Amino acid sequence: MKKKIYFKAVPFDKEMLTLALESGVDAILAEKEDIENISVLGRTEVLDIKDFSFMKIGRKEDEDAVVDLIRSGKKVVLSRDVEIIPVENILAQVADVGMEAGSLTGLETALGILEKGVGYLVVDQESASELKEMVKKVKQDQGKIDLVPGKISRITPIGLGHRVCVDTISLLNTGQGMLVGNSSAFTFLVNAETESNPYVAARPFRINAGAVHSYACLPQDKTTYLEELSPGDEVLIASSEGGSFSAVVGRIKIEIRPMLLITADFEGSEGSVILQNAETIRLVSKNGKPVSVVKLKVGDEILCKTDKAGRHFGMRIQEEIREK
Repeated sequence: MKKKIYFKAVPFDKEMLTLALESGVDAILAEKEDIENISVLGRTEVLDIKDFSFMKIGRKEDEDAVVDLIRSGKKVVLSRDVEIIPVENILAQVADVGMEAGSLTGLETALGILEKGVGYLVVDQESASELKEMVKKVKQDQGKIDLVPGKISRITPIGLGHRVCVDTISLLNTGQGMLVGNSSAFTFLVNAETESNPYVAARPFRINAGAVHSYACLPQDKTTYLEELSPGDEVLIASSEGGSFSAVVGRIKIEIRPMLLITADFEGSEGSVILQNAETIRLVSKNGKPVSVVKLKVGDEILCKTDKAGRHFGMRIQEEIREK
């Protein structure tokens, strides 16, 4: 479940509100008399702060009171100085509890409690200096991914097919791209078009991701077929170091191009991907450097992600599935 981050705009301060809106918070908490003035500053949700109960936890009875309030439909925000154990006790019973975040470190702690984190975060004006990083952490960061070195075993031209370019609204760096493959159990890190050559300028927002049928990894441990992506969707961007974040799709471009079938092995597992046969399409070598598919050789090691097969409408399921 995606977490949300709210900004507490009390007292009303136009400069702070502008910062919050530019940071991309999910909603503004404000006094009722200020809601209309805030609404004209940007298209965002503005919530009456009186609908939220801000509570401190000092004893066991306070935990029980929070649980009772949430179960009755009330919105409760725990203070930033609350101890971890009481939050764990509350989260074991109810999920939709909020928590104040006074810093990026505090926010990361709140997101990691019981490995699922609190339901939403609230940041006040005192903590606005770190607001942009906190929003980025909540809305984009997808944690670490275990990438492995897959050894190329075959590279075969297979004729024409429809390939998909995914243009994101983010600028990507060398070693960053999408995880794509013929199976959700074995995906390849396809580098964004971050590298220029004498014939084509770099387009660091674009991933020439592969054939229309291919699986692509999404945030929240989901997958989709490349052909199903549309503007406004989110895709998972991975880096050669294993970091990952979400990026929003701005455009999808599908065209007929000559294609390559590329197969790789890792510790007895085999996977494949179908990519356009062109110099600008690059996988990522195990040392983090992009390598063009036209220069790729059998025996080269490139970064991949291995997993268990088993997806239904992009969601992980426990089922015996064989893919080739």
